[in-house]
Amino acid sequence: MSLPNPAELLPRMASDLRAHLAERGIERPRYVGIHTGGIWVAEALLKALGNEEPLGTLDVSFYRDDFTRNGLHPQVRPSALPFEIDGQHLVLVDDVLMSGRTIRAALNELFDYGRPASVTLVCLLDLNARELPIRPDVVGQTLSLGRDERVKLVGPAPLALERKVLSPAS
Repeated sequence: MSLPNPAELLPRMASDLRAHLAERGIERPRYVGIHTGGIWVAEALLKALGNEEPLGTLDVSFYRDDFTRNGLHPQVRPSALPFEIDGQHLVLVDDVLMSGRTIRAALNELFDYGRPASVTLVCLLDLNARELPIRPDVVGQTLSLGRDERVKLVGPAPLALERKVLSPAS
């Protein structure tokens, strides 16, 4: 199975997001990308939407529930939200949805900044391997991988997807 080209998924995602927001009467949402791939996808999505609003960024490293097992990522970056969260409609963007744990961590962090009116989840890929009941509102494509396979977004320009096969534990 070949992986999709992100550049081919983004126009449909932008169209689906416009429709989703219009259906809910949301006119000026704030956009938040999750480091690192979610930021790249959010930037491309904003460009496809013709939107020049500032992009908020989250690094959820300190909010992950697997922090004690996996340790801290070596490149922790500060989160930056150049707008108020309270009462805002947010579009949370990530690259690959797998277990749902990154999204849970992002929601926890967002709520530390305030109480949004709503959060719309947009993901480039849904790997259909959730451990938590989290589903995207807008998704580029859903894929099913083997238990030992992962997908990683590389970029930022051009965006591309790479398949990785995990090596067996020693």
